[in-house]
Amino acid sequence: MTHHILIAGGGIGGMAAALALINRGHKVDVYEQAAELKEFGAGVQISPNGTRALHALGVLDKLRRLSCDTAGKEVRLWNTGQTWKLFDLGAEAIERYGFPYITVFRPDLLQVLVDAILARRPDAIHLGRRAVGVMQSGGGVTLRFEDGGAATGDALIGADGIHSVIRRELFGGDNPRFFGMIAWRGVIPIERVPPHISRDKATNWIGVGGHVVHYPLRAGRLMNFVGIQERADWQVESWTVQGTAQECANDHAGWHKDVQALIAASPSLFKWALMGRDPLPQWTVGRVTLLGDACHPTLPMLAQGAVMAIEDAVILGRCFDKYHDVAAALARYQDARIAVTARKVDGANDNAKRFHNPALATEQEAAAYVEREWSRDAIIRRYEWIFTYNVDAVEI
Repeated sequence: MTHHILIAGGGIGGMAAALALINRGHKVDVYEQAAELKEFGAGVQISPNGTRALHALGVLDKLRRLSCDTAGKEVRLWNTGQTWKLFDLGAEAIERYGFPYITVFRPDLLQVLVDAILARRPDAIHLGRRAVGVMQSGGGVTLRFEDGGAATGDALIGADGIHSVIRRELFGGDNPRFFGMIAWRGVIPIERVPPHISRDKATNWIGVGGHVVHYPLRAGRLMNFVGIQERADWQVESWTVQGTAQECANDHAGWHKDVQALIAASPSLFKWALMGRDPLPQWTVGRVTLLGDACHPTLPMLAQGAVMAIEDAVILGRCFDKYHDVAAALARYQDARIAVTARKVDGANDNAKRFHNPALATEQEAAAYVEREWSRDAIIRRYEWIFTYNVDAVEI
């Protein structure tokens, strides 16, 4: 049985959901408030569980041509640059999990999803449609727009991000709390990156009160930079506020010259405050549910934010295959995903303490700490359940 499904939000989660449902024969309309489709220019790590989900959507091969298969992960100490090689993310990831670990430019990921949707249903995406309300009746759901228009379908998926209108309509306003950290991001042309800085690895710099991550994008043509520092004087939750290289360098005062070189090489730097929200105990009401950041926003410290939205999308599609009743399909989707996403959000919160631990103050303490927290056995204990999650086989 096929349905007409409305999706509010045209980001990665919304487009992944649209593709999952279109692939299964449903009529889908995506409504995006922006006048043009674009993702903010930043990188995203896609672990093997995420590439498995992209394979299920039919877009992994195309995306891999635009991505990087990072050769491995390394940890470096914030001030001295001491380096610990962690684990292989290339051949070993495929051998152990069946799928690769890749790093992707967010606009490329969005475009691959959009292209796949338009190839199957050219009229599925509607821009400049800001959602403002939802109404349900026994036989359908209506999404109302700021311009006075409306759309009606059998179901509505709220994939409209952390400031979700659909979440507010279902469950009221949220209560974000400031984590006392701000994040910086930049994307650097590879020719501006000093040659001695790792260009084929995902590097985590760990320190007291902060950490830095950098890794390659776009088949090695770009380097993604993210720096997160504890700081309480700025609490704007936005991904589009531009800062200065000097301010970013000041936030990383005392950090290794390689970190400072990446900051100096960034053509532009953006900053945002890290806000946390408790996982929702419920996502679904009747014919309406939530997906991605709308229901499980997370700190960017487990590299699972985009992955969770893509996994949500595949599981949602499977539930519509198995359960012909809309309310039953949405309820089963929620039940299949709510616990695993809450566990990942908790894991990201735990990593905030792990990346910014006081034990990293000296080289001697740091060596013992890395051995304890970043050994192969410790990493497998923390990540194995994530990397082995199988969207094709999880019970629905």
